[in-house]
Amino acid sequence: MWAASRVTAAHILIATGGRAERPDIPGAEFGLLSDDLFALKALPRRVAVVGSGYIGLEFACLLHGLGAEVEVIYRADLPLRGFDRDVRASIAEAMTAQGITMSPGTKPTRIAELGDCRLITLSTGFTREVDAVFLCTGRVPNTQGLGLEAAGVAVDAKGAVVVDEAHATSAPHIFAIGDVTDRLNLTPMATAVGHALADTLFGHNPRRASYENVPTAVFTSPPIGTVGLSEAEAAKLGPVDIYVTHFNPMRHAITGRAGRRTLMKLVVDQASQRVLGAHMVGEDAAEIMQGIGIAVRMGATKQDFDRTIGIHPTAAEEFVTLRTRTRVAGVEEEPAHGYAA
Repeated sequence: MWAASRVTAAHILIATGGRAERPDIPGAEFGLLSDDLFALKALPRRVAVVGSGYIGLEFACLLHGLGAEVEVIYRADLPLRGFDRDVRASIAEAMTAQGITMSPGTKPTRIAELGDCRLITLSTGFTREVDAVFLCTGRVPNTQGLGLEAAGVAVDAKGAVVVDEAHATSAPHIFAIGDVTDRLNLTPMATAVGHALADTLFGHNPRRASYENVPTAVFTSPPIGTVGLSEAEAAKLGPVDIYVTHFNPMRHAITGRAGRRTLMKLVVDQASQRVLGAHMVGEDAAEIMQGIGIAVRMGATKQDFDRTIGIHPTAAEEFVTLRTRTRVAGVEEEPAHGYAA
C-alpha cells in the first residue's frame, strides 16, 4: 500500500489508464483476465474466450495459433462491435475457416470449478468443459482509490474522468489523458495527446491532437487495419459510394492456407468524392493502413487513389485499382452488406 501523502503542483496530469473488468455472473472469479495470460505456466488445451472485442479476438487467434482449441462466446450477431460491418463479417468468416469456433448470440450465465478444469454454462442451456475461461468483456477507467472527488475532479457514470477539448478536468489545473478518459483508447492516441498538452503548457505552442481519422489495427489472424468512418457512420451524413473487393492473396493461392482471404473497402462521399473511410482484413493490414491513413487524413479523393500507380504484385495495389462501385448507401436507405465477387 502507498502511504498517504499530499502533492502540490501548478499542473497535475491523470494518466492511470484502464483495467479489465469481470462480468457480473456467478463464478466470474474462476475466469482469467487479459493480464493473466502472461502468468500461465502451461498452454490450456481447451479455451473459452468470452467477449468479441479486439482483446478477445486477438487472444483467441493467439491461443489457437499455439495449438489450443478455442471457442469465442459473444452476445452480438458479429464480433468487433463498432467496426465496419463488412470487416466484422470478414474476420468472423476467417476465424471460423481456421478452426476457431465462433458462438454469436450467446453469453455465459455461470462459471464453476471442475477439478483443474472450468465448467461454463451458456445462455443457450449448453455447457462447456474447458481448461481456461478468458473474460474479455471490457475495460473500465482506472480511477478507483484516486480520491478524485476530494480534488474536485468529476467522473462520469463509468468512472471516466470528464475532460474538455483541451483535456482539462473540472479542476482547472488538473488534466487527464488516455484510457482514463475513455475517449479513444489507443496508446498512440494517448501519446499524441500528451505531446500536445506538453507543448501547450510548457512549449509555448498551444495545440490539440485530433481524434478524427485515427488509423488503428486489430492484430488478429489475419490482421485488421482501418481508418475513418464505417459505411453505417458515413451513410448517416449523406449518400456514399462503396467499393469492396474480397480475394485470395497470391501467397495463399500458392499455400492453400484456409482463412486468409483479404477484404478491402473504401467508403467515398458521393458529392465530394472524398475518401471517408478505408478498411482492410488481410495480411499486412496494419502496415498498409498506416500509409492509407495519411491519405485519408489529408482529404484524398477517390480520384487521387485512382491516379496512384499500384506496386505490383502486392495486395496493397488493390486500394488504387478499385474501379467498380459495389453499391450506394445513404440517409434514406439501410446500407446493404456483402462482398464483391
